[in-house]
Amino acid sequence: MARVGIVMGSDSDLPVMAQAADVLERLGVDFEMTVISAHREPDIFFNYAKTLEEKGVKVVIAGAGKAAHLPGMCAAIFPMPVIGVPMKTSDLGGVDSLYSIVQMPSGIPVATVAIGGGTNAGILAAKILAVSDEELLARLKAYTESLKHDVEAKAARLDAVGYKAYLAGK
Repeated sequence: MARVGIVMGSDSDLPVMAQAADVLERLGVDFEMTVISAHREPDIFFNYAKTLEEKGVKVVIAGAGKAAHLPGMCAAIFPMPVIGVPMKTSDLGGVDSLYSIVQMPSGIPVATVAIGGGTNAGILAAKILAVSDEELLARLKAYTESLKHDVEAKAARLDAVGYKAYLAGK
C-alpha cells in the first residue's frame, strides 16, 4: 500500500519528481506516482485527491510549475500533509512556481521545498512518516549518517589529490 502519493502536472516534471521517488525507494517507503492536471482534467484530479486517504496515502508530494496550483489543490482536498515542489520555469526561473505554492491562504498549508527540490521532498515525506514508524526513523538516521560519510570521503580525496586533479576526475 502506497504511503506517499507523488503527483506532477506534466511529465516534464518527472526528472525532479524521480528524485523524491529515488529517496523513498532507498528508505523503503512505498509510493505511487502519476501525472495529472488540476487545470486540464479537474474532474479526474478531484477524484484522485478525494480517494488518496482511502487508498492509505499519508503524505502527498506535488510538483508543479508556472501557476503551480496542483499542490494547493491537493492540500485543499487531501486532509494530511502535502509537500509542494516548485519547478524551474523558463519564464521566471521557478520563482513564479515557488510563490504560487508557498503563498497559500490560511487553513490550507503546503510545506514547500526549494525550486527543483525533489530529493528534499522525499526526505521530508519520510520524516513525516517516521514520527510514527521507528524502523523508518532508524533508516533515516542511517541515511543521514551516509551523507556525512560521503562528505568526509570527498574531503579526504580532495586532500589527497589536490583540487585540479579532483576537478579533472583523477
